[in-house]
Amino acid sequence: MSTGTAEVNGASIRYEILGEGDPLVLVHAGIADSRMWEPQMEEFARRYRVIRYDARGFGRTPSVAGPYSHHEDLRGLLNHLGIKRATFVGCSMGGGVILDFALSYPEAVAAFVLVGSAIGGFNPDVEPPKEWDELVAADEAGDLKQISELEVRMWVDGPGQGTSRVETEIRDLVREMNLIALRNEDSELGEALELEPPAADRLHEIQAPALVIVGDLDQPKTIQGADLLSRSIPEVRKVVMPGTAHLPNMERPEEFNRIVLDFLAELP
Repeated sequence: MSTGTAEVNGASIRYEILGEGDPLVLVHAGIADSRMWEPQMEEFARRYRVIRYDARGFGRTPSVAGPYSHHEDLRGLLNHLGIKRATFVGCSMGGGVILDFALSYPEAVAAFVLVGSAIGGFNPDVEPPKEWDELVAADEAGDLKQISELEVRMWVDGPGQGTSRVETEIRDLVREMNLIALRNEDSELGEALELEPPAADRLHEIQAPALVIVGDLDQPKTIQGADLLSRSIPEVRKVVMPGTAHLPNMERPEEFNRIVLDFLAELP
């Protein structure tokens, strides 16, 4: 594993690389950092040059003042590494980053995998999670540890699921990763810019083949988003992973790895 720091758009982005071959870039969720991909690194590196990184405000990449967009940071990281075209895997926020990147730089995307993906501009009318009132109260109290715990229940456990469904080690790691992000967010450094027009209105423009993965225990908004992606992206396949929530790659890594690698192996 090689590590490095890329000076990109005013931020110092930490990354790691493992393996040789065509580049495969992993983009983490908003409740995590690049450590969420640990169960994928060695397996994916058997076939690809795997790059994972901490987006600004996550993990080992601190927030900095000034406007930015995550997909432009991704462009800068690839430029730093001399990568002109890659395949991408993104979870949650990371999926949203990849969608924005694919719309902005279609020539740089060979294919991509979206896992419980966010979609810029997608705001369906769904009931808020049952933890919402507690989350608002914790936010008003500035209790970041409680916010992180509630978000673990929402996203890692899944709606209506108990706290014992997912392994303690996974819940603890996500809580730790998320708390770093929450503390950076609380610093109020940086201004995230959204892609305009948003991705939700432009999915039909995407040119690269896509795989959409979603857990059937994920939040209703995410499940509806997966349906939208599978209807709107021209060349797309959808896979539901039963019995998993927002981070299926951490819950059932062997199954997840097989699904992703089989999809990529079938591409021209």
